[in-house]
Order: sequence, then structure tokens, then C-alpha cells
Amino acid sequence: MSLSEGTRDALAAWGDHMRGVEGRAPNTVRAYGADVGAFLAFLAEHRGGPMGLAALGGVATPDLRAWMARERARGTGARSVARRLSAVKAFWRWLSDREGFDPTAVLSARAPRFQKPLPRPLAADAASALVEAVGMQHPEPWIAARDVAVVTVLWGCGLRISEALALEGPALPEVLRVTGKGGKERVVPVIPAARAAVDRYAAACPFDLSAGPTFRGARGGPLNPRLVSGVMARTRMQLGLPATATPHALRHSFATHLLEAGGDLRAIQELLGHASLSTTQGYTAVDQVHLMETYARAHPHGG
Repeated sequence: MSLSEGTRDALAAWGDHMRGVEGRAPNTVRAYGADVGAFLAFLAEHRGGPMGLAALGGVATPDLRAWMARERARGTGARSVARRLSAVKAFWRWLSDREGFDPTAVLSARAPRFQKPLPRPLAADAASALVEAVGMQHPEPWIAARDVAVVTVLWGCGLRISEALALEGPALPEVLRVTGKGGKERVVPVIPAARAAVDRYAAACPFDLSAGPTFRGARGGPLNPRLVSGVMARTRMQLGLPATATPHALRHSFATHLLEAGGDLRAIQELLGHASLSTTQGYTAVDQVHLMETYARAHPHGG
């Protein structure tokens, strides 16, 4: 990588900052570091040699436009370019605080536009059918009960699969404290159906759940998320559900069903642990699509 020693040191220090201060996940730190490193290597090529820290303060809008244009010419998608630009901006913001330069030229750069895909939730009756059918996939009763408990928690609490598999103990409390992305903690109420499903699983499980993860694999170790994805894949094929009916779709379904029932968008944002309300607002678009489809079917002139 064509970087000056000072720039390499700064990149390493930023990685330490993301891990230690911001609580970023190791994969995030690696991805951000790689994205920024690639941009810095481009700058060295674009400017004719490695750039020291002082020179980085002079990076201008044309430099960023040239970089994004090359990325697009290489076939990099608009979404990926936007993600890489986000990493570059985060580094420049941190570096400008440390080195005392104005980062406006970098922070004001606009990413290429892309169409954000709407979440793909399941209808309430489809989600119910899926939970029921999941329990018929494994001949071992305690494993079948485990699979039902996992998907019920995903749908009933709006958890990410990693968050559900990080739960510990043999029972769920009435309220969960969940640590999500970026180490952000949120409070999630647990519906009775989710508690009851976990209770049935815990009663049938042959392993001691008093310590360690709630959900176990066949040999007693932590449950692998691929097994959850696999049982949902088999179930959705049997039920004729689309390929988008994944474990994460149950989290989307949780949010959409709350919204359809009149839930407040800010409250749903808190329950999901979204850092930005704009992320949660994607569900309003889903709800509007659902509303228009219902209107088209029900209105005398709708179809």
C-alpha cells in the first residue's frame, strides 16, 4: 500500500479508536480500515506519490469525484461506493480533530444515489404459519422446540439473529436489555408467546441452561446461526414463501406489524435499536404499499 509512515500510523490509531472508544465490531473495523486504505492508495496514485498527514488536509472535492468515478468504472455498485465514502468521511472527521484541519471538502462530498430496497416483511398469517411449521422440521422434540423458540423470539421481540443467539439463561424476563450494533443498548419488552416458547424449549432441552447461551446446538454448544437460516429455508419452501423469508425478515415483520397496529414510529425505532429515524422510516413505505394493495383489492374501482 502506497502510504507514508505517518498515514499508516494514523490509520492504525483510528482502528484502535473505533474498537476502544466507539465499540465497533472487529469486522466493521477491518472493513472501514480496508475502505480508507484503498482510498488513500488511490490518492497516492492520483497525486503522484504517498501523501503525508499534512497533505491529507488539502484533499479536495475533485479528488473524491475522481475516486468515485474510478470505482464506478470498475463496476463497483452505487451502494458500495456510498459505504466506502462513509468510511472515508468517518476517518477524515477523526483525523481533522486530531490534526486540526478543516474536513469540509471531504465531509460535504455526495455519494452516488441508489435505490434503497424496502424491507421484506411477512404477512402476519404467513409469519404465524412459518413459526408453526418450523416445529415440524426436526424429529428430535427438544431441537424442534428450540427452533420454534428462536423464530418466535425473532418475530416477537424484533431481534437480530446475533442478538437472539447471545441471550443467556433458561428463561426470558419480561423485559430484555439487548446490546446491538455499536454497543448500543436498548430495552425490549418480551411478549408472553416468546417467553412460553422458550420455557417449553428449556424444559425439553437435555443441557443445563443455568449458565451460558440460551439456545444450544445438538451437542450442547452455542447454536450456529446457519442452522436457524437452514430450518427457515426448508420451512419457507414447504409453505411456498419467497426467498426473502429469512430470519432477518422476522425482525422486519415485527416492525411492520407494530406499525400496522398503530405503533409510534419513534417507539419502534427504540425497540429496533436504529441509530437514525430515517432507517425506521423505511417501514412507513412498506406500510403504504400494504395500504395501497389493500385499497386496490377492497375499493369498488380498485381493480
